[in-house]
Amino acid sequence: MDFRTINPTDLWVGVFYVKKINNIGRKMSVVIVVGAQWGDEGKGKVVDLLSGESDIVARYQGGANAGHTINLKGEQFIFHHIPSGILSPNTVCVIGNGVVIDPYGLMEEIELLNKKGIDVTGRLYISHKAHLIMPYHKLLDKVLEEDQGDGKIGTTLRGIGPAYADKYSRIGIRIVDLLDRDSFREKLRKNIKEKNRLLKTIYNAEELDEDKIINEYVEFDKKIDEFVKDTSVFLNSAIKEGKNLLLEGAQGTLLDIDYGTYPFVTSSNPISGGACTGLGIGPTKITSVIGVMKAYTTRVGRGPFPTEFIGEFADNFRELGSEYGSTTGRPRRCGWFDAVIANYSIRVNGIDGIAITKLDVLDTLDEIKICTCYQYNNKNIIHFPSDPKILQKCEPIYETHPGWKQLTKNVRKFEDLPEKAKKYLSRISELTETKIKIVGVGSERNESIRC
Repeated sequence: MDFRTINPTDLWVGVFYVKKINNIGRKMSVVIVVGAQWGDEGKGKVVDLLSGESDIVARYQGGANAGHTINLKGEQFIFHHIPSGILSPNTVCVIGNGVVIDPYGLMEEIELLNKKGIDVTGRLYISHKAHLIMPYHKLLDKVLEEDQGDGKIGTTLRGIGPAYADKYSRIGIRIVDLLDRDSFREKLRKNIKEKNRLLKTIYNAEELDEDKIINEYVEFDKKIDEFVKDTSVFLNSAIKEGKNLLLEGAQGTLLDIDYGTYPFVTSSNPISGGACTGLGIGPTKITSVIGVMKAYTTRVGRGPFPTEFIGEFADNFRELGSEYGSTTGRPRRCGWFDAVIANYSIRVNGIDGIAITKLDVLDTLDEIKICTCYQYNNKNIIHFPSDPKILQKCEPIYETHPGWKQLTKNVRKFEDLPEKAKKYLSRISELTETKIKIVGVGSERNESIRC
């Protein structure tokens, strides 16, 4: 083709397609990893596994109320702020504007990594638009939760909810605010004065020291300065260059502020749509969404849970799966795999591939159940109900599968799994109409099967 003979519009189209072809040739991808249950699905392990194939791993929402646990060469790492990909030496990590940051917690994680010989300099960037968690957020979280009595949500008391509340009330303090010290001091003094009035008048709680907090955050600014940048510009430039991005959220779909079991939810959007607003990436840039699900279901805190185990079996299963929160240490509630929840998550996230974790926890069971639908008022329900009162009264309808009674921990190929395990996984794929791409059979990075 002679480019001298075509009009500008044709030239633009031609360049557009050349760019797309070049990106395809470089296997460019922007993949979101989401929790497809109530959190704790093993997203950290999946992100860690995939981060070796990614140039950048970016966290898009949540805060220190979530912990991603990674077991590597016998050593356990728990991250509350820093993306799970930090353990891959050639991967750059980004904390996006949708995350609320606890300065103390973040610096502790950085220092811990340095002690382990992992240097994050030049490999960790933080959005200048990210909001900061203040001491008054943690204190308010505590007094508000105590004030609820029997109506407690089950918050982690890390100040996440109050920090997001300030963000949407337009009185939050962002990292960019630290740049102007005078303006920062003025904003912070105004906020502390207001919070102290609230704490003293309504909750009869101890007031906070203004000067102490201001000085501590000014010191934090000095430590964090080298990591701060406009991460939206950075990420979009990386996409144009054909780099591979992996985007991770915290918590899970059923804890989403809009799509979770409200009010027993978190204060942000863990679903895939949250990745766009939490990182400043347009939805047309997303190439795939992987939903992480345990081979069964767990939940921490209060709220309805249709397939929950009860009695002695519940306690025994919790020990079998070591089901305790990585952030709080709270015991997790456990239950059978719920296909109603899975299909709901697939719909609201646009999930096109599933990662099943902790299959090995089921190795010793005689029989395993899958919930295929709910029953409420003598009617079958296949779509996840929005009313928590209805959900609380739903009875799960199960199909029962025989256990495989064989250890799967050392299996690395799908075809080498026990036949009954393969049938169990195939049934999940059939019920969800979604391909299973990864199966976890242990806590270590290499204890995984790529399908």
